[in-house]
Amino acid sequence: MPVGMTFETATRTLDRDAIVRFASEWDPQPFHLDDAAAEASPYGGLIASGFHTVLVAFNLVLASSDWSESSMGSPGLANVEWIKPVFVNDTLKVRVEVLSAKPSQSKPDRGFVELQYTIVNQHEAVVARYRGTL
Repeated sequence: MPVGMTFETATRTLDRDAIVRFASEWDPQPFHLDDAAAEASPYGGLIASGFHTVLVAFNLVLASSDWSESSMGSPGLANVEWIKPVFVNDTLKVRVEVLSAKPSQSKPDRGFVELQYTIVNQHEAVVARYRGTL
């Protein structure tokens, strides 16, 4: 994965049922679960959890290529930013850029690749971004 390489994933639309189902188990805040509470919130409507947004992005990236040959997991994420809310029926995709690549100092058959993930909606607005190392 050369530095500067970019790719874009397929898309996924988050419907109301998916948003509420995820939030019910993992992020049970009123603006993720209840239409009336969400309308009265600063968001003006039901929104997806930021964690849901990042996990959808992660899944889209995994589906975009055969990572099974090279991925050994990740030592972590950095700079997770939730920039704009993701509303019911928003369609997301991810743009990925390779920021750095370096060989492992202790295991010469391996290396580390730092990636910038930018999640956009159907209007091309950036809704979230984060960095990850593989």
